[in-house]
Amino acid sequence: MSSETTDPQLSETARVARDLIRIDTTNRGGGDAEPELPAAEYVATYLRDLGLEPQIFESLPGRASVVARVPGAEPGLPALVLHGHLDVVPADPAGWSVDPFAGVIAGGMLWGRGAVDMKDMDAMMLTAVAELLRSGERPRREVILAFFADEENGGVYGSHHLVEHHPELFSGAETAISEVGGYSIDVAGTRAYLIQTGEKALDWIRLRARGTAAHGSRVWHDNALTRLAEAIAALGRHEWPVTLCDTTRDLIDHLAAILGEDPHEVAPDELVLRLGKGGGFIQASLRNTSNPTVLTAGYKHNVIPDTAEALVDVRSLPSEQGDVLAQVQRIVGPDIEIETVRTDIGLEVPFAGEVVDAMTESLRRADPDARVLPYLLSGGTDNKALSRLGIAGYGFVPLRLPADLDFPGMFHGVDERVPLDALDFGHRVLVDLLRTY
Repeated sequence: MSSETTDPQLSETARVARDLIRIDTTNRGGGDAEPELPAAEYVATYLRDLGLEPQIFESLPGRASVVARVPGAEPGLPALVLHGHLDVVPADPAGWSVDPFAGVIAGGMLWGRGAVDMKDMDAMMLTAVAELLRSGERPRREVILAFFADEENGGVYGSHHLVEHHPELFSGAETAISEVGGYSIDVAGTRAYLIQTGEKALDWIRLRARGTAAHGSRVWHDNALTRLAEAIAALGRHEWPVTLCDTTRDLIDHLAAILGEDPHEVAPDELVLRLGKGGGFIQASLRNTSNPTVLTAGYKHNVIPDTAEALVDVRSLPSEQGDVLAQVQRIVGPDIEIETVRTDIGLEVPFAGEVVDAMTESLRRADPDARVLPYLLSGGTDNKALSRLGIAGYGFVPLRLPADLDFPGMFHGVDERVPLDALDFGHRVLVDLLRTY
């Protein structure tokens, strides 16, 4: 695939996103990561050139976050936290069409790890603030810009560290805007934008089975690996029922109206799956999920292990976290130990109010035909940490996308890419939002 990275017509937003992609900030989890510090220094230099005073905070050597305040034109208004993260999940180059850390421009798109999650938004945040400040303007309200480390590990060394140790950084803020929302999907030929107004709770758990070690040639029934395999199969095949919360109920009603269906007669799953490529991503918001992800057992071919372990990613609806974990124990059985590796809360905020109105109006000024819908994120964001300070968080990365682009499928996927014109669309919408909200 040819590269057009020297194209002089490339917008500043695309250039900044490309530069950030070229800084490898792979986060493998559990504290094993390439340092975010080089990306944090890039961001801080950009902000200093705008006359701001960014601060870099390292939770551990190299694990760096950046925070800066942008004064507002109406200082009496509560501040807005506009935040992104600098780390990315791993990418195996063998499966990609391009080098995932080369920032390739081809086919009208920016390719690379972070193009979708979420160095695209990092760049849009930077250039939106830059446009206002360079023209002598200010955002309507004070903006607290934050670029966090470690989001892909649950924010342990990023947002949660800052909220715990430096809560004063976010003083005066009532709302926050970040990732995984605002992009467009195709609903039977109607372009609709999803504003994220909630996200599932997170429980990363370890299952452990115990048995008795023995020679691999024995007739042996006390096998930890067999016991664990049975538990994992039961959990992995468990069908969690559809359970709607306020956000998903509202989404289903909106989708039914667009599709001309009665939401009481058509199953929520069926309505969501009519969204095509976007439906699979949203389907997980209609139910709890529990996916086994890693197995560990044994050390030699002819030794029956006495211990076997598995990691499971459990995502619960905001109000059902405790009940779901109790159900997991019932599914795997009383002999399986459950250890919580990481836990975090679910969130849900109303699809109403000044900030939602402002996001909706900014989208419609850029795209008059826009329909705007709420949705619940099946994953999580750094809004979880900020919620501990009473800050209500939304997902809003405004991107007008081709109807046939499987954008949701590129979160943590192969050949991650974003259209260049979508980046510029998002930049314009964010500039408008900062002027008006």
